[in-house]
Amino acid sequence: MRTLTKILVVVDTRLDTNIALNRARLLAKATDKPVFILAPNPHPSEATQAKMQDMLALLKDEGIDVKGQEAWHNGVVETINHFTELEGCSLVIKAAKKSSMITNVISTPEDWTLLRHSQEPVLLVHHDHSWMNGRVLAAVDACPNDSEHEVLNGVILEYAAAIAGISDSECHIGSAHPGTTLSGDDPISKSSADTHVRYEQQCQPLAKRFAIADEHVHIEEGPAEAFIPTLCKRINASLLVMGTVAHTSLRIELLGDTAEQILNNIETDILCVKPLDIMEPLEKLMK
Repeated sequence: MRTLTKILVVVDTRLDTNIALNRARLLAKATDKPVFILAPNPHPSEATQAKMQDMLALLKDEGIDVKGQEAWHNGVVETINHFTELEGCSLVIKAAKKSSMITNVISTPEDWTLLRHSQEPVLLVHHDHSWMNGRVLAAVDACPNDSEHEVLNGVILEYAAAIAGISDSECHIGSAHPGTTLSGDDPISKSSADTHVRYEQQCQPLAKRFAIADEHVHIEEGPAEAFIPTLCKRINASLLVMGTVAHTSLRIELLGDTAEQILNNIETDILCVKPLDIMEPLEKLMK
């Protein structure tokens, strides 16, 4: 197990505003951890280098241990992963990048690629709103079919509950369940109501473990890629915590898995984690 060592924040030195940097500042103050500012840029200029110095000065003036640079290593994602490992960072923060459906078909979008290949949690920032006194939604598969997803559910809730604790926010659980036509040959799934009950029963231990109120557990029939964005809007979530599991098939590479489909349908900050036993819960990191 590994503690939070350093935060890597991805910025664009060609822009006047970088919302990912603001989020990194807040988390650095909460955790008292250093920050590495990375600007993937194959063609740095005097203007962009000056912008980087301004960013470094901003964090230094607030007492944050920070360093950073403009760099390029065979592509944006390759540069991020290279410096994440080189600098020993255990959290990557990046502004979410919207992509068109045409782009999705032709090539794998940048954020999707980062989620697939990053070995550390990735926070994709959609807005600059405060997380304080908000709502954190943990998206889980309440009836997983494999041990990897069971581990992933625990990791998701650990992060969601910890962030809710430090931001004085409500922690919610959301899980979509299939209808009877999607439940396969499972003899237990005799009806949609039966399936709903099974998912509720699976969520109860998670809710109890992390002291989440019954009314903050949301289970509905339908595809997760439709339900989770809808639920985020319904409860006005300030942060969504969800998991990603790597896939390699051509179909998945073209269309994206459930997590990737959610990315294109949401305007909430998203923290994406993986079922890796090296990931230390933020609840412990922030003590």
